[in-house]
Amino acid sequence: MCHGWRWGECPYKLQCSSPHCTPTRNMTDYEAATAFLGEWGPFQLQVFFLLCLIILLHGLTVLSFVFFSDTPRHRCIIPTHSNLTAAWRNISIPLEEDSQTGDLVPSKCSRYKLDLIQNFSDRGLIPGVDVNLSNVQQECCLDGWEYDHSIYISTTVSEWDLVCDESWKVPLTSSLFYCGIFIGALISGQLSDRYGRKPVLFGFMAGQSVFYLIQAFAPSWPVFCFLYFIVGFGQTSKYMISFVLGTEILNTQAQKVFSTAGTCLFFSLGYMLLPLFAFLIRDWRMLLLGLMLPTFPSLLCWWFIPESPRWLVSQGRREEAEDILRSAAKKNKVEAPLTIFSPLQTNLQTEEKQANNICDLCSSSNISWISVTLWLIWGSVALSYYGLSLNTSNLHGNIFFNCFMSALVEIPADILSWIMFRWCSRRLTLSATITMSGLFLFIIQLIPASLISLAIALEMMGKFAMTTAFSILCAYTVELYPTVLRTTAVGACCMASRIGSIAAPYIIFLRNYSVSLPYILIGSLTVLSGLLTLLLPETFGMPLLETISHMQQFPSCSKKRPYKTTQTTDDEEMSSVSKKENTTLS
Repeated sequence: MCHGWRWGECPYKLQCSSPHCTPTRNMTDYEAATAFLGEWGPFQLQVFFLLCLIILLHGLTVLSFVFFSDTPRHRCIIPTHSNLTAAWRNISIPLEEDSQTGDLVPSKCSRYKLDLIQNFSDRGLIPGVDVNLSNVQQECCLDGWEYDHSIYISTTVSEWDLVCDESWKVPLTSSLFYCGIFIGALISGQLSDRYGRKPVLFGFMAGQSVFYLIQAFAPSWPVFCFLYFIVGFGQTSKYMISFVLGTEILNTQAQKVFSTAGTCLFFSLGYMLLPLFAFLIRDWRMLLLGLMLPTFPSLLCWWFIPESPRWLVSQGRREEAEDILRSAAKKNKVEAPLTIFSPLQTNLQTEEKQANNICDLCSSSNISWISVTLWLIWGSVALSYYGLSLNTSNLHGNIFFNCFMSALVEIPADILSWIMFRWCSRRLTLSATITMSGLFLFIIQLIPASLISLAIALEMMGKFAMTTAFSILCAYTVELYPTVLRTTAVGACCMASRIGSIAAPYIIFLRNYSVSLPYILIGSLTVLSGLLTLLLPETFGMPLLETISHMQQFPSCSKKRPYKTTQTTDDEEMSSVSKKENTTLS
């Protein structure tokens, strides 16, 4: 190793990175070569805000299911042709106990048998006096349902009667959407690592916009579900690729701000705009069109967002990367060096490059343990985050206000995640925030039913802690994997998270049997994943990795580093580098 060398003094560009003290030849080459751009010039600001705009649109649409597939209040239809007296018509719907409040409310899925009620009415009997209603037989809603339109003009539930015996279709609809996200994350990550971040990003964005438009005119529930599944392909893909693209283009401090506060704040802003759209547009078809329209202008960002120079270098496309950086230097009004990336440096990068795919995430015991651990954590975190987000429609009070508050608590959480990510250990902060979220959900069970406001406040605190954890987890995952495999790895983690989001609607559906059951299940998984986080390696203070050989060791794996750490082997390595350099120059 280069003992005692500072960056720039070592002729072989090796750096001792305290506290780990390992050679990082290729890891810091890119940062050093692009340092002439500075941190926050016009180029960086342009990339920062345009990518954040794409993420804002992601936040605007990803949880729109809460509104356009909400279940309004409903009851069985009593046909107008029945000659019931007003007294019998008013009591033709039996009362049942509400599972949340314990109050008696009209049944949503049954009514008294109309032929018996008609007979009682024709005989002039008085309900509750001449007839004991508890002994009257009941039947299902044979004539359909009437819906309360005080909140929505229409939803997919009211249009296709997805209630009572058909209510299982509601969580299935959102689960199919998350299944689409699952497949999209699998495909887009590998396509992005092979063909580039930019073309895959805008390809998925364009496809999603078109299918959103078609979905607004779906004639039936099966067609709607199929289109929603296709829409899911591009939903998280654009977020994931935008996230990776920004972290690779930006350097050091700008990179940290983007990967934590930037992306998360703009996602939260988009999420906060969602209830505003839903409040102004109460028809589900028009709501989909309103949410889709801003995505078309965002496609114009193609001409203003470049490909990742870091990815281009990892693919051996040095000239293209340099062209992008020279253009960026002009925008920043700085002078670029004559040669930004030396041919030798590019050759060293490409020597270890191969056609990477998702199978490389299990190519060795070390990377397998890291990947499996992250998949488990991502799955449980997504289950908790989306479960709490989807549950806003079940909370007491105005659904639009509850959704807005659920989004609003994410703003300070995002700011806190940026502070923690800049100055604190990755493992400890991630473990602490995940565990804290689970504990808040457990405490909810101890709150009396009469203290509804306190229970909602605790749920929002759990959402706050989980949002902080999710923000840190995204940036932490990017640091754990190298450039040649980064988007594939993040895509695989998004796939794992989709398992949690697919299960989330069904976990919330368990409220129909026990209000506390979803909180117990989510809280248990969250606490366990918080403890599991402590097994991951630490990345605080380390630069982004470039090749698989630079990945850190999982604690249970061999302590042997893949680098040559003895002085003898270092001398041999430097001699080899010198020979390659002389050959290249000649």
